[in-house]
Amino acid sequence: MKYVLLFYIVYSAFLFAAEKPNVVVILSDDQSWKDYGFTGHKLVQTPHLDRLAASGLTFTKGYVASPLCRPSLASILTGKFPREHGITGNDVDGVNDRSSLDVPLRQAFHKRPSFVKALTAQGYLTHQSGKWWEGSYQDGGFTHGMTHGDPKREGRHGDNGLRIGREGMKPIEDFLDHATSEKKPFLLWYAPFLPHTPHNPPDRFWEKYRQTGIAEDVAKYYAMCEWFDETCGDLLKNLEKRNLRENTLIVYICDNGWQAPSENQQDPHQVQWPQYALGSKGSPYELGTRTPILVSWPAKIRPMDSSDLAHAIDIFPTIAAATGMPVPSDLLGINLMDESARKKRDTIFGSSHSSHNISIGNADETLQYQWCISGDWKLLVRYPGKDTTNYKILHDWDQFTVKLYHLKTDPDEKNEISKDHPDIVSALRKKIESWNPGSRP
Repeated sequence: MKYVLLFYIVYSAFLFAAEKPNVVVILSDDQSWKDYGFTGHKLVQTPHLDRLAASGLTFTKGYVASPLCRPSLASILTGKFPREHGITGNDVDGVNDRSSLDVPLRQAFHKRPSFVKALTAQGYLTHQSGKWWEGSYQDGGFTHGMTHGDPKREGRHGDNGLRIGREGMKPIEDFLDHATSEKKPFLLWYAPFLPHTPHNPPDRFWEKYRQTGIAEDVAKYYAMCEWFDETCGDLLKNLEKRNLRENTLIVYICDNGWQAPSENQQDPHQVQWPQYALGSKGSPYELGTRTPILVSWPAKIRPMDSSDLAHAIDIFPTIAAATGMPVPSDLLGINLMDESARKKRDTIFGSSHSSHNISIGNADETLQYQWCISGDWKLLVRYPGKDTTNYKILHDWDQFTVKLYHLKTDPDEKNEISKDHPDIVSALRKKIESWNPGSRP
């Protein structure tokens, strides 16, 4: 009898592994929504991501919850907005003792559900590599990973994990071999420090874009985008050669937008700032908040391009639907594979807080912007949240109360038309204040 029971247990485990899809989450770091082959860029080449886009659902009208890496990643993990999960910026204090002051904030954050912890609880092997702000990989609920997160060893935003991609893929290859030998489904969190600065691309990419005659900072950034794409190709090849691709759900998203200072000098949001154009990273404009979102699962998803709105908070519900795991009932995101749910959605939201000051327990204290998109309309509302760091320029450069844009006719947000449409401003502002009253401007 005991042998029959043992056989049943082993056979059930085998069926579980066979039926449950693997999950791979790919995240680029600081990349404009325009800078891919499949979004129509004339110079940037991303053949591997183009192939991924052609294999599943492609949303070119995707958005992040915050245009800054740490709060954006926290929203992807939890399906919550920054004001809900408490990670509103990159640091509690952007100047002093950045790592250790974050420890209480991390501890509170890890009490919240995430799709990582949910999949681990379901028996998945889970691996972290790349960008990771919230302590060690174990703190985040991963079974395997690269980031130690120890403040005493300068553990911040990924530490050892930031080697992935830039220094090869061996940790991921070893994990895939382990998961395959264990016959268990797995989750891969692949968030390389690419195309993020330092922009030091391999010569084969740098020479290619340098020879186009564009500004040096732009050429280096474009080269970094292709380098990132190459690493995605390496990841896909590793799945394919182990016969894992068919039953693997791959989700791609970028944490926030980015634009080189020399690019598009006529941009109405451009001011003097050496790191990046201020209408991009950290801002509520399209170059800060918009991103492609790709969902590919060859065994289940028919390839198609969708004009529906997609959002970072949808990733948790989408993974939950694919893997059959429970999802918190209070999540506002939707399963992106559900066409009827996509069609019912009419409005999405987002926010931006001080980049390097987090007010623990009072998210609205550092609130800078809230925005919503409804149909073709986008409304930005400015808030007076405090920012006491040297990064204050990031928010003082663009003072206004509200701005309105019609994205279908003006996707680059060059024509502000709030005075021409007071009724639309009023309606969208009510939507925002219903979603979160915030610190009223």
